[in-house]
Amino acid sequence: MVDMRIPPRITTLGGIAALLSVLFVGGPVTASAATAPSLAAVGSICHSALPSQAHDTLDLIESGGPFPYEQDGTVFQNREALLPSQNTGYYHEYTVITPGSPDRGARRIVTGEETEEDYYTADHYESFDLVDHDC
Repeated sequence: MVDMRIPPRITTLGGIAALLSVLFVGGPVTASAATAPSLAAVGSICHSALPSQAHDTLDLIESGGPFPYEQDGTVFQNREALLPSQNTGYYHEYTVITPGSPDRGARRIVTGEETEEDYYTADHYESFDLVDHDC
């Protein structure tokens, strides 16, 4: 049986912070630069431009699996420091199957905790594109 690890793709902490800000400070919380992707390190890709296997992976993530590889859903450490700096456990990685590859291949989806915070890499973490789910 595959050990399923489901990322905490919720914005609960952001929602709590906004509520507390309104109650105690009297104004809304604005996003900090620390949570925004670095434009130099992260590109952008339209959801419609992803390979079909990446769509399959995103569908599996949304449904909670089952995933084809034991490593899917594990914590992504961001050792390359290309994604915005976050606490350990914020990012999780999933395999995007590469047809004809004898192993997991180089393609991955890395998810953050925010809704639709999905990054695609076709070159095993050498570069990332933030998936734009609106195109």
